[in-house]
Amino acid sequence: MTNMAGLPLRDEAEGETTGLAHNVVTGTIDTSHGTILYVEDVSVSFDGFKALNQLSLTLNAGELRCVIGPNGAGKTTMMDVITGKTRPDGGSVFLGQTVDLTRLNEYEIARIGIGRKFQRPTVFENHTVFENLELAMHADKGVWSSLFHKLSSLQREKIHRMLAQIRLTECVDTLAGLLSHGQKQWLEIGMLLMQDPQVLLLDEPVAGMTDEETERTAELFLSLAGKHTLVVVEHDMEFVASIARTVTVLHEGRVLAEGTMDQVKNDARVIEVYLGR
Repeated sequence: MTNMAGLPLRDEAEGETTGLAHNVVTGTIDTSHGTILYVEDVSVSFDGFKALNQLSLTLNAGELRCVIGPNGAGKTTMMDVITGKTRPDGGSVFLGQTVDLTRLNEYEIARIGIGRKFQRPTVFENHTVFENLELAMHADKGVWSSLFHKLSSLQREKIHRMLAQIRLTECVDTLAGLLSHGQKQWLEIGMLLMQDPQVLLLDEPVAGMTDEETERTAELFLSLAGKHTLVVVEHDMEFVASIARTVTVLHEGRVLAEGTMDQVKNDARVIEVYLGR
C-alpha cells in the first residue's frame, strides 16, 4: 500500500511495516497527532558553510507560525529543504506522519499540498486577475489549454470566492501588470490558494507594501489560519507582532528560541543576535 506520494505504508492485513510506521487512508495526510510538518535534525552545507545545523521544528495543522532571524540564519534554506529545492545532508522532513519529503521532487511536493510564495510576486502580468486565478486552478495544464478550458459554475464560484477573500473583486478584469505591489502579492497568494495547499510558506510577504496593504495582509493571514498551515518568514517585527501566535527564531542554522512574541522579544539571546541590532 502507498500513500498519495507513492510512499509505502504499513500493510495492516499482514501486521507488518513495509515502509513508514503509520497506516492511513491512501490520498490523505496523516495529521492524527495534530502535527502536519516535522523537521528533525536537518543539516545542509554549502562549500563548508553550515546553512542548517541539525535544525528541528514541528508545525501543528492549521497553525500560523512566524520565523525570524538575522540574514544567513537559515530561513531560506529551511524553506528550500521543505519544498524539495535543496536536499539535506542529513535529517528528516515529513508531511504528516507518513510522507517523506526528502524522497520527493519540487513538483511532487507542490502537488501533495505545500505551496511557496517567494518575496517577489510572480503573476501573469499580461492576463487579467480572473485569468491568473483560472490558470492557477489548472496548474497542471498549459496556459492556452487552461484559458480555453470551459469553466463549470462551481469553478467560477470558487474563483469569485477567492477574489473576495484576497480583496480583488473590483480588479477582476484588470491586467495583473497594472496592480499595485501589494495587490500582486495578494493575487499570487490567491493563486496558491486555488490549488488547495495544506501548508503555505510565505517569504517576506509584506516587503515593499504600504501600511494599509500590510494591515490587510495581516487580516488575510489571520483568516487563513486554521484552514491552512502558514509559515511566515518576515523581518517586519510590527507585522509579526500583529499575527504571531508562535515565533521561531533561527540563528546559525538552528532554532535559537521559540515562544510567543513577548517571550521571544525579551529573550536575551534574541536581543543580542537579532532584535538588538
